[in-house]
Amino acid sequence: MSNKLISIPVQVLQDRSISVLEAISYYLKETKNLTYHQIALLLNRNDRTIWTCYQRAKKKKEVKT
Repeated sequence: MSNKLISIPVQVLQDRSISVLEAISYYLKETKNLTYHQIALLLNRNDRTIWTCYQRAKKKKEVKT
């Protein structure tokens, strides 16, 4: 992945039922179609951490709707 700039709209962080990392992970996976590994590199986190955050956000969003 190249060093391109990825912007995240502030509206992504408005949902207070999920953490900031969950919200960003969910947004990048769903909207930007990035892999867990790509997101982990961007955020300087472990792939498994990103997977866990994404799964938690997905579950919380399902319960909400």
